[in-house]
Amino acid sequence: MEKTVLTAIPALPEGLPKIQLSDNSIKVLEKRYLRRGADGEPIETIDEMFWRVAYNIAVIDENYDGEALSRAEEFYRLMTTRKFFPNSPTFTGAGTPLGQLAACFVLPISDDMGKLTTGIFQTLRDAALIQQTGGGNGFSFSRIRPKDMIVRSSAGKATGPVGFLRVYDHAFNEVAQGGSRRGANMAVLRVDHPDVEEFITCKTSEQAITNFNLSIAMTDDFMRAVELDEDWDLVFPDLTAPGFPKDFDGDVSDAKAKGLPIRVFKTLKARDLFDLIVTQAHHNGEPGVLFIDQANRENPIPNLYRLESTNPCGEQWLGPYENCCLGSINLAQHGKDDGTVDWEMLRESVTIATHFLDNVIDANAYVPAVPQLREAAMTARRIGLGIMGLADLMYMN
Repeated sequence: MEKTVLTAIPALPEGLPKIQLSDNSIKVLEKRYLRRGADGEPIETIDEMFWRVAYNIAVIDENYDGEALSRAEEFYRLMTTRKFFPNSPTFTGAGTPLGQLAACFVLPISDDMGKLTTGIFQTLRDAALIQQTGGGNGFSFSRIRPKDMIVRSSAGKATGPVGFLRVYDHAFNEVAQGGSRRGANMAVLRVDHPDVEEFITCKTSEQAITNFNLSIAMTDDFMRAVELDEDWDLVFPDLTAPGFPKDFDGDVSDAKAKGLPIRVFKTLKARDLFDLIVTQAHHNGEPGVLFIDQANRENPIPNLYRLESTNPCGEQWLGPYENCCLGSINLAQHGKDDGTVDWEMLRESVTIATHFLDNVIDANAYVPAVPQLREAAMTARRIGLGIMGLADLMYMN
């Protein structure tokens, strides 16, 4: 039988190093990451926390005919020498009943109220379940029809992306992430969507939409139009056109690729729209911008999906239901006494950290009620290994 995240943890072996931390770091770890008993008091030490994480990630090796204990000691040394740290959910979730180890996910939103598994409220349900386990979410709202567009099935008028963004925001305001903090979220809208102006300004008030970061998906065509001071059309698939397929599920780029009719809702100067983005970003830091065409040119698996959104912090583009399996190499711990970089040590750390993160993919319990999350993770096995401590390394050198 395969090992799981709930495998019993052996005692911390004798002779392993103890991590050296500042007083402030110790306080943060004790407050946020140590497992606690029914009385609210810690039931593990800081070193035992690192061992809990190391062993529960290493035990996955047994699923591939490997040996867990020696691998756990290797992972433990890598972390307690401060050469590498995984993301926070790995510390809080490994070896616990929750077992959710991913920092964040990207979820698809279709222009649908209930028939599709990717419909607006089905995705809201999935996102709320993810946030309960400690994860954040990224969404593209670009598939949702513009505000006041006629809904053919009901002859009513559409709510629009910003209206549903507010619905999501109100829902997330009531969900405490992992029982301890509010969830982070990213909302993305294409720069050619008819509601993009409303989207850009929807957080002018600091009290509005408090649970989302906002980003505009900038296209190559838009940036060329800005450069050349050209007009810019705000467009959407013409869903009401005779013969338009009822089962269409996509944004304007999907419609163009299929040769479907496109409706122009408004034409304005590209520079005016660009100036609005810049002005609003100067006002309160939002929206950000994402260069979606460049992201898709660099998509390593375009046969599986087209990229539409990033995670909440914007550092990783993800496909539908994919997650951030993240960790960082601490460069400050890879310098020699003579001021040079210990490249061999760095190579070894990267190798072990990559093995660690790949194991996390298997060890993660995800959210059982949203099975697409595990399926997406196992299909692409995405990991993100970054760096920290570069300034410290350069200062020491």
